Amino acid sequence: MKVISIIPARYSSTRFPAKPLANICGKPMVQHVYERVAKSAKIDEVIVATDHEEIYSKVESFKGKAIMTSVSHNTGTDRVAEAAMKLDGDIILNVQGDEPLIQPELITLLAEEAMRNPGSVITAKTLILDKQDIDNPNVVKVVTDLNNNALYFSRSPIPYNRSGTELNFYKHLGIYCYPNYLLNKFINLPVSLYEKHEMLEQLRLLENGINIKVVETNYNSIGVDTKEDIVKVEKYLKDDNIG
Repeated sequence: MKVISIIPARYSSTRFPAKPLANICGKPMVQHVYERVAKSAKIDEVIVATDHEEIYSKVESFKGKAIMTSVSHNTGTDRVAEAAMKLDGDIILNVQGDEPLIQPELITLLAEEAMRNPGSVITAKTLILDKQDIDNPNVVKVVTDLNNNALYFSRSPIPYNRSGTELNFYKHLGIYCYPNYLLNKFINLPVSLYEKHEMLEQLRLLENGINIKVVETNYNSIGVDTKEDIVKVEKYLKDDNIG
């Protein structure tokens, strides 16, 4: 099975314009993501899907591969799906372009799980260690069944701990492995009820009966949403001497 990782990289952003090109320790952010994904032994090809010539040219300058996509996409998933239509892959791994610290080991774990579960979408969760994140609506929580299939995703604390006993909460990491046919099905489904209210597109999958299997990892991302986040990422890279 051919596994292709597609990194959506949009130029325009209200909070952080040209974010994929932001300099992190001498490299554009999109290059950090690209190189980390490419280190996974299970990835056959890495592609940046972008809507802007400057990002396209930058990817080519570091010998990466890129595909131009429409400027009108509402989500990264839509951009990934357009790029996937132009490629020959069995499994499509959607890695967000603002995750410069993404672990190659997590990429491998997701790809292996996707190969074992060709009828499911695969994603990841990590244990919430900072209790403040439980009530933070920007930290998406997930609950799973005994077989690690997703039951629900929410910006609210789930499950509700009425018993008051010790309970683990899990953060959802926004990285997905799709069988190619399920990715095509997903983008053609209408926006669903809970997706609209929670503003979480993965709920569209659950509401339409598409299984999401969740793997657990100790990786806890430092995503880049603002320029201040660049400082955090650079500190991590310099402290670990991998910048």
